[in-house]
Amino acid sequence: MEQLKQPTFAELFTPKLVTVLREGYGVADFRDDVLAGLTVAIVALPLSMAIAIASGTSPDRGLVTAVVGGFLVSALGGSRFQIGGPAGAFIVLVAATVSRHGIDGLVLATMLSGVILMAAGYLKLGTYIKFIPFPVTVGFTAGIAVIIFASQVKDLFGLTLDGKEPGELLPKLEALGRALPSFNPAAVGLTVASLVIILGLRLWRPAVPGILIAVILSAVAAWAFALPVETIGTKFGGIPQSFPRPSLPAISLAKLQAVLPDAISFALLGAIESLLSAVVADGMTGRRHRSNCELVAQGIANIGAALFGGICVTGTIARTATNVRAGAHGPMSGMLHAVFLLVFILVAAPLASYIPLAALAAVLAVVAWNMAEKHEFATLVRSSWGDAVVLLATFLLTVFRDLTEGILVGFALGAVLFINRMAETTGIEAGAPLAAGDRADDANGERVPYDTRLVVDPDVLVYRITGAFFFGVASTISSVLDSISDRHKAFVIDFAAVPFLDSTAANAIKGIAEKARRRGVRVILTGTSQPVRRALLTHGARPPLVKYRSDIADAVAEIKARTGRLDAIGPAASQSAAG
Repeated sequence: MEQLKQPTFAELFTPKLVTVLREGYGVADFRDDVLAGLTVAIVALPLSMAIAIASGTSPDRGLVTAVVGGFLVSALGGSRFQIGGPAGAFIVLVAATVSRHGIDGLVLATMLSGVILMAAGYLKLGTYIKFIPFPVTVGFTAGIAVIIFASQVKDLFGLTLDGKEPGELLPKLEALGRALPSFNPAAVGLTVASLVIILGLRLWRPAVPGILIAVILSAVAAWAFALPVETIGTKFGGIPQSFPRPSLPAISLAKLQAVLPDAISFALLGAIESLLSAVVADGMTGRRHRSNCELVAQGIANIGAALFGGICVTGTIARTATNVRAGAHGPMSGMLHAVFLLVFILVAAPLASYIPLAALAAVLAVVAWNMAEKHEFATLVRSSWGDAVVLLATFLLTVFRDLTEGILVGFALGAVLFINRMAETTGIEAGAPLAAGDRADDANGERVPYDTRLVVDPDVLVYRITGAFFFGVASTISSVLDSISDRHKAFVIDFAAVPFLDSTAANAIKGIAEKARRRGVRVILTGTSQPVRRALLTHGARPPLVKYRSDIADAVAEIKARTGRLDAIGPAASQSAAG
């Protein structure tokens, strides 16, 4: 059989931009990408500022992240349609990092996470991100949505807190509850108006950029009526009308050690979010992304954004989907979206000073609602107790403890659940097939029944293992096989229905064979596939400790030939033994 050709290094890590240009890129394609890039920029403009503010940084850092990160992700990434920039999923992590290590610590952690992502890509770990269970992704996404919404309540209602807003959810809710009497009617009015515009246009004219229109109209209203609400100008002094120069943060060994856990969290979440976004784009277009190339690009984008004072970069599902629906042809649209955002910074930055924080909070409230994946959450809760436990554990830990802890615990629970389900499909049964030639399945795909007369044979003990034989069931099966009676002269273990065997199981078989040899019992293994036999031989289950035969009939025939009892197994097996 001809083996599939493994992709070369160049094929794995060639950016999709190069692939698109090689295929032929014309004026019509560029026109499509210009329109798509402009559409995405309109969506990304308010989101980038809102996410940066919610993350505990200034709005210009969100725009810088979208410009630098968005350009590099599209230029170097492994997806045709991926749009990079600041993402709502990072709000919790970024805010916590800022509170612990300050802006310099955040920038250093972002840069370090870029190095980790690049290493993960070059080590080809992107292939394994897909093994994160679906209940884990739904659980932590819903948890992040809850935290994002809670973080926007203050600006949604224009509340005035006595002190700094707590980061933990329960203390935050207590502080917000005490501040409810201080609500600002003007801020509440802008919030309601923004939500009505966003949701109304989504239902009435989905193609119209409702988020941008809501932000613009809110800014006009706040300026025209001199509303007493907090704006970007009153809180941050506006947005600088120039692009920052690249610079390195203060780096020391102690600082690197301090921010390393945050950098790992950034890298883990960034890898999950970006590859999930690429998969969504693949599903919408029928294309296939290069996961490891995408991780390398995400790493470079995070390093680049950090050099300009930006925050974490990742692939953004909503903006990527918008890019696809806007008719993008390739990565050029993502690069142009970054260029359009840069033009805004250089030309229209002073206008951002009038944007009310209540309007941006309304934008993030809608983002949180869309992130929650409510239908998937309800489906998983009803599907099975195992999925529900994984989902709820991830969700609750994310909300009340820590995002990274939620992911790790959820993944661990998902792995245990998988092992348990695999173990339930693996079994062991006594007997031998009716026919002399042992077959795993008959012509109709049915399992061949066993002749129970061989089970009670005083000389031969026959067992057949079915399913994956791995560490999760090795102990149970070993305890069954270990009960070999001294009255048996031979012990046949059939592996015809074992598709996989790991080192724990192979070592268990070796231990059983050694105990059998001390009792004078011969052990014959039958039906082993090449990978299963290789694992057994590697771990010491080799002749003369055990013998290998093609099927149970051959093994039993050999045993009976040695004991002079060929009549017990039928003519076909006798001929096999004689041969």
